Amino acid sequence: MPDGLSYLLDPVDAGLIPYYALKDGSVDLCDIALMNDHLAVKADNQRRIEKWREDNEL
Repeated sequence: MPDGLSYLLDPVDAGLIPYYALKDGSVDLCDIALMNDHLAVKADNQRRIEKWREDNEL
């Protein structure tokens, strides 16, 4: 998405906040950054789990 919109919309897409929270100012950029960090760590952990499972299949 252009102009970093994906960064703003990723928490909405993940269901962490409603879209209107971006519009009404009830979340700020610090909140968005924290949620995006959480989503990145969660995705990284999931990749690590999947790799471990693949490497340790019987």
